[in-house]
Parts: sequence; structure tokens; C-alpha cells
Amino acid sequence: MKSLSNTLIRFPEGSTTARFCRREKRFLVEVETDGRKLWVHCNNSGSMLGLLNTGREVFISPAQSPGRRLPYTLELIKLGDSWVGVNTLTPNRVLKRAWEHSLLPETCGYQVFRSEAKIGSSRLDAALTGPGGLLWIEAKNVTLAEDDVAYFPDAVTQRGQKHLQELIALARLGHRVACFYLIQRPDSRCFAPADFIDADFARLFWLAVDAGVEMWPYQASVSPGGIGIGSRLPILASARCS
Repeated sequence: MKSLSNTLIRFPEGSTTARFCRREKRFLVEVETDGRKLWVHCNNSGSMLGLLNTGREVFISPAQSPGRRLPYTLELIKLGDSWVGVNTLTPNRVLKRAWEHSLLPETCGYQVFRSEAKIGSSRLDAALTGPGGLLWIEAKNVTLAEDDVAYFPDAVTQRGQKHLQELIALARLGHRVACFYLIQRPDSRCFAPADFIDADFARLFWLAVDAGVEMWPYQASVSPGGIGIGSRLPILASARCS
């Protein structure tokens, strides 16, 4: 893998480590820090399969909205000697910063970046505008890996299926469309849709590829020092259903 870039996203002052205790529902995680337990916000609606072990070290950032009920947000989980980024807002932020710093060759020549862009009844994470027209992008966070393969999703995702259907429709209308997968763990050499978790998503993934939707799986560098972006990983063709 090529060397990773400089940090694009830094965590705010007051971020700190803690120990994972338990998860309740989808958006509440209990952690222990400095001898006290507290609830923190988790914006990751996936299963975070293989990451939520009691006692595992985590990294949390202070809430940026004054008066928010939960004082911290779960950002990273320690896995062995490495960190895994679980904040699902990070891919959108990295995507924009990578575009600003010309780190994504796929977005070269696009001069305007719009976040949360609407097209019809759909809303995608980004729309880029340039002399060649429009580029629509949906961004996803990847935290699951097995045997050097990064997989998405880590739980059945009807929302993810809907996004792929929207991307397919746009591609068939002649738009340039892409899905940016930020792989926030280091133990990955390639990427594939997780058909063993969500067969419908995997089927739609390959339909999207056939329709012309571009798939961009990018390795991230992850640590309490911040998040960076590295090389684009290949897609595991053998994962495709015949």
C-alpha cells in the first residue's frame, strides 16, 4: 500500500480515551473514563461487528453543540495495536477535505462541492460541479474486515440498498455517479460487498457497477491524532455472484 497522506480531519480539544462498557439500542454507548461511567452518542447504526468488546479502549470527542444531552461522541475503537474509525460522518468530511487538497484524482477538474445535494426526491452526500458537468457521490463508512478484505455493510441496510437504487437510476439517466467507501481500519488489502451479511445490497452493488456507478474504496489512516486518506483499494472480483 502506498504511504498515507497527512491528516485531513483532527479531533477537537477535549477528546479523550475511555473503556467500552456496553451499547444500548443503536445510538447509546456506555464508557468508563477516570473512574466514572457515562453515556456517549454513537451515530453508527451498523452492528460494528467484532469491535464492541467490553473493556476495549475507545476514543471519544466532546459534543460541539452547546447543551447537547450526551457530552461526547464515539469516534474510534482500539483493535489490537490499531484504531478503527466508527463515526459515520467522517467519510463525508474526509471526502470534502480530500477534494479541497486535490487528493482524489477522480474529482480533479471539479470546482464546486455541495454537501447534502438534492436531486428530485433524493438527497446524496455530495454533488461536484465542473466544466464536464455534475458528479454525484454517496459516502459510506467501512469498519468490517476479514482475511484482509474490507466489507460493507456490517448489518442488513435497507437505507444502503435504497441509496444504490438511486445511484443506479441516476447512472442510467447518463449522470456521472460514484460511491466513496472510506475503509477506517488498516487490515485491508481489497474491498467487496458483504453478501454474507446483506445479499440484496451485494446484488445491487454489482448491478450498480454494471450501470456505470463508480466504486471508490479508499484506505484511511486512523488514530487519535486524526484521520487521513491513503490508497484506493481494488475491488475483489471473485466476490461477484455468477
